[in-house]
Amino acid sequence: MRLALAQLNPLVGDLAGNGELILAASRQAAAQGADLVLTPELSLWGYPPRDLLLRPSLIAKQGAVLNQLAASLAQELPQLAVLVGMAEPSGAAPLPNLFNAVALVEASGWRVVARKRLLPTYDVFDEQRYFCAATGPSVLELERGGRTWRLGLTICEDLWVEEELQGHRLAGADPVAELLSSRIDLLLNLSASPFGQAKVALRQSLARRAASRLACPVVYVNQVGGNDELVFDGASFVVDASGGVCAGSGVVSQLASCKEQVSCWEVNGAGPAASLPVAPLPTENEQLFRALVLGVADYARKCGFSSVLLGLSGGIDSALVAVIAAAALGGERVQALMMPSPWSSDGSLRDAQALAGRLGLGCCTAEIAALMASFDTALTPMLAGPPSGLSAENLQSRIRGTLLMAVANQQGQLLLSTGNKSELAVGYCTLYGDMNGGLAVIGDLYKTSVFELCAWLDSTAAGPCRRELGLPGEGELVGRAIRDKPPSAELRPDQLDSDSLPDYAVLDPILKGYIEELASPEQLIASGTPAELAERVMQLLRRAEFKRRQAPPLLKIGDRAFGSGWRMPIAAR
Repeated sequence: MRLALAQLNPLVGDLAGNGELILAASRQAAAQGADLVLTPELSLWGYPPRDLLLRPSLIAKQGAVLNQLAASLAQELPQLAVLVGMAEPSGAAPLPNLFNAVALVEASGWRVVARKRLLPTYDVFDEQRYFCAATGPSVLELERGGRTWRLGLTICEDLWVEEELQGHRLAGADPVAELLSSRIDLLLNLSASPFGQAKVALRQSLARRAASRLACPVVYVNQVGGNDELVFDGASFVVDASGGVCAGSGVVSQLASCKEQVSCWEVNGAGPAASLPVAPLPTENEQLFRALVLGVADYARKCGFSSVLLGLSGGIDSALVAVIAAAALGGERVQALMMPSPWSSDGSLRDAQALAGRLGLGCCTAEIAALMASFDTALTPMLAGPPSGLSAENLQSRIRGTLLMAVANQQGQLLLSTGNKSELAVGYCTLYGDMNGGLAVIGDLYKTSVFELCAWLDSTAAGPCRRELGLPGEGELVGRAIRDKPPSAELRPDQLDSDSLPDYAVLDPILKGYIEELASPEQLIASGTPAELAERVMQLLRRAEFKRRQAPPLLKIGDRAFGSGWRMPIAAR
């Protein structure tokens, strides 16, 4: 039997469009001689559809789209079968009243063949709001190649049952163990698993464990593409019955990361007969960069923006966002606005102009000194003097934010916010100023990680990736002048971030311990953090909660991102 792994990039809620996407992939699969096409979890809806699932009209439309897909198969591809992720009405009156399900679509029609057992409600997931949990395993019998194949079907979280590998697991059934008595020939897992650093290796470890337990190959198909703050990296793969990833000499064999792809894999009665094309895993920095590029590209495309705007300061954060945007959309569709104040250094302006030139960005300059003076004049009567201190610094940022929003509105552009996670955590950012924007590109990237990623981008190792994504492949991209510059907001003379914050090399481990690892202040102190510093950082983080609630959505690339995966109260102690 020949299986096609269809790594698709759906648009959330576009049932008809996603149906066409599945049909197009089915045509590709048929051209490669496929018998069965596997598509990701909720492939007809895109993941996560969230409260679109509460709309009865869309649930009704889903049936019509599945009927049309079956009719198209009957007309064009009568020998092909397709597994499609869908939301099946459960018949229950109160919410939740759906199953996260899989339908088998053939020329003769369609029927539900699997339902999800384990429904995640941690981090960004909220499936128990919409779905009922299935009560038993799913086995599909399919006649192909002169024999009957017994296929075990699982959906995403159903494979995540190895607490020792993943650190935790949902309470409930073990869908893998429940398939032991069924003596299946293959285990199929249809997933929508968001990108996370080191997550590809974890998925493969889980699949290997399942393959060893069930003594059969495991086929894992994952969604690809950006949907709001989530980025899905694809990286679908096959694991053979021994628990090794299919390929010669033990080399990982899988579909590409962060790309749509349809590839076939063939299995016979004795085991795998042919492996998928080998797509070596990129390094961690390359995976991270590609995920951010995909997130920006899809957020812009799926929200209807053809170009983007950002403020370019000559600092490392805006430089990285500019590189990501140029790779995502092409430099010709990225506009940079420089807004120097009397405190902006000549070096920063030169660095920003040089970067814009290397990336081929459109670049304009708007001096803000006169605007600063106008605000001082307007505010002096009510303040008994011009704004000073932090108020004056924030005012500069808000002038810049207003200019950026005005330009983006006038030109129909998506404004990209350039702040990083370290700043967002401790509130080193300005509401209605540098926090303005429709997407915070690196809002889940700590400052030390920004420096690390920029160093990789400027290395020879990044050359092939840069060229593939349409960036200059030779020489420095971000530039040493930007990478070596001490971080500064340049809102007052000789200002440095270290005037207000601990050095990022000290601050970021504290933030990671508290945010990602859920360490208490007492645990941080016990591990060597000075008590006064721990309390200061915790206080800064707590006080900034109201700012984060008003921040633009950010691209999630870590274990616990601000946004839908961070649900802290504002008024709390």
